Amino acid sequence: MAAPSPRGPAGRCRVGVDVGGTFTDFVLSDSSSGTLTRFKVPSVPDDPSLSVERGLSELIERAGVAAEDIGLIVHGTTLLVNAIIQRRGAKVGLVVSRGNRSVLEIGRANLAHTQDFTLKKEEPLVPRDKIFETSARVLADGAVRTPVADAELSQIAESVKLSGIEAVAVQLLNSYMYPDLEHEVAEGLRSRLNGVPVTESATIWPELGEFERALIAIMNAYVQPIMDDYLTRLMARVKAAGITAPIYITASNGGTVSVETARARPVDTVLSGPASGVVAALRAAQGAGRTDLITVDMGGTSCDVSVVQSGEPSFTTDARVGDLPLMVPVLDVSAIGAGGGSVVWVDPQGVLKIGPHSAGADPGPVCYGRGGTEPTLTDCYLLLGTIHPDHFLGGRMRLDEAAARAALDGVGMRIGLQEGPNRAVGAAAAALDVASAVMAAELQKRAARRGENPADFTLMAFGGAGPTHANLLADEVDIECVIVPPASSTFCALGAILADVKRDYVRSRHIRMRDGREAEAALAQVFRDLEDEAAAWLAAEGEILGEAEFAATLEMRYEGQSFELPVSLPPALARAPEVAAIVERFHEAHEKLYGFRDIESDAEITTERLQVTGRMPPVSMPEIDAGPTPPPVDRRRVYHEGAALDVPVFQRSRLPSDAVIGGPAIVEQEDSTTWILPAWKAVVDRIGNLILTPAAAAEN
Repeated sequence: MAAPSPRGPAGRCRVGVDVGGTFTDFVLSDSSSGTLTRFKVPSVPDDPSLSVERGLSELIERAGVAAEDIGLIVHGTTLLVNAIIQRRGAKVGLVVSRGNRSVLEIGRANLAHTQDFTLKKEEPLVPRDKIFETSARVLADGAVRTPVADAELSQIAESVKLSGIEAVAVQLLNSYMYPDLEHEVAEGLRSRLNGVPVTESATIWPELGEFERALIAIMNAYVQPIMDDYLTRLMARVKAAGITAPIYITASNGGTVSVETARARPVDTVLSGPASGVVAALRAAQGAGRTDLITVDMGGTSCDVSVVQSGEPSFTTDARVGDLPLMVPVLDVSAIGAGGGSVVWVDPQGVLKIGPHSAGADPGPVCYGRGGTEPTLTDCYLLLGTIHPDHFLGGRMRLDEAAARAALDGVGMRIGLQEGPNRAVGAAAAALDVASAVMAAELQKRAARRGENPADFTLMAFGGAGPTHANLLADEVDIECVIVPPASSTFCALGAILADVKRDYVRSRHIRMRDGREAEAALAQVFRDLEDEAAAWLAAEGEILGEAEFAATLEMRYEGQSFELPVSLPPALARAPEVAAIVERFHEAHEKLYGFRDIESDAEITTERLQVTGRMPPVSMPEIDAGPTPPPVDRRRVYHEGAALDVPVFQRSRLPSDAVIGGPAIVEQEDSTTWILPAWKAVVDRIGNLILTPAAAAEN
């Protein structure tokens, strides 16, 4: 059934929710007043829906609206990715073609590490004794060699029941081209398993590659019971709060999907949280006139990094969850174990390390006073003076500076710092230096893969700790412009309500460009089929969406090559393909990456992709009035590079557009703190972005 429209007076508000490992963030957009209301509460790891319920009621009260004013909720979470990484998913069984039982063990026959032959491969999500073979077989030309046998299906179903399996994935050879036999096997199992969910690989992602396709189906089955249970509890809690608005879930490709789609295809939402931040970054950067960005989302648990060029986010089909490949297109975001809650520790050789393990929300950093004993980066910020113990979360949570000092003093002792009142401060400063170096290495690596220099980009910093660390990181990698958006700590929640509905589709049809007109006809047919399928799905996602928009991409290579390059097609070329134009676009892509084109070799297409987008009603970004720079509200001591600095403190909510603040300075807001280094300055733009640049560069 189509979702109700949020455009009327009774549904004027849209709420974005992002459930992280440490905090759950909220943003409410009121279309009547044009305001954004932000809020955050500690996450509840055992029941994330509980933090959503608690936060929603307080958010509504703070915004001065009623429950019936909420017309749409868009929700992102790290629940599924954490379940896969921590191996907390359902007990899954896998049904494969006879002779293909070792598909997960063989994988791509790659070593876990090229320099260490002793490293073991990651344990598969499905152990070998939970993999069942079927004699049902379809050949590469679509001919059914062996049909489905009822007795065999009954035997497999009985084995599944005896094994206590909670979800089943089915992946047959050649099903990416000819899915009917796989569907028949899946339907036979559903009828025999009394409600056990069954995932078909060709329904989830019909792309060539039996190993990757099996993993996609397994991941979907692995997290489906978790997602179903969570959404059931979430919807009940939202309804109990008096909110009847539809709920959408953010997806890994930077879009959103309905609850119904998320239940059926939870694998599409595995990397949803980090993707929303990139969406919001693109919108915030538009107002600042910046199109080449490195986004840094530094939350409580990790730091997520992505590269945006010419205003377009980067997508990848080579993402990994842990060590498991995820072949569906996702926004290209990589995670570093360096968040505000990342633990500061010393290895047996006396080397200072940061993360990747995190103190999380419970017990959290030592300064939270909840029983945590391991110091974190948040404890370091507190001890160095960049965050104030009485101002955290707008004063709703007081931090224990003495406990942080004691914990970091122990770190200082283990790394050989001289005993004294400033040993803990020295350890905190050293920890931030290490964190900056770790993050800088990741930024430089990602930019180098594209042949780019990080210094040519603008750093967009968000997340609870992002603004606090951004200037330190920019200084480390010689980036000369940092943008801190106004809703930095709740940026992923803001991205959720800015995102459109999106879904990706794929076919693996091998098309040779030398076939000319036949190739054009075959490609046109593939995209017609994909558009029809995508348009039908979008029509069922809710009546609030605009007309369908399509973006086509090909995976192409020179004949004989073992790898492909993505080649994007404009809509007109996808609907009416022309071989010469497509081949030229491939030549250009190859030449840009490798410096040459091989005009002697024929080109071919291995995979066709289509992304469909349904536009959500736009959310306006509130603008602020211009005015003179206000005086600081306070001053405090901040330690930087071995010196204690007397630093002015500004309240961000009081800063007008065109305000200019010279460093060193602190800009505080309820949910985050921005640290402006000496010899830097910050300017406020019309939507409230803080734009940091070296003071000397600004004068020039």
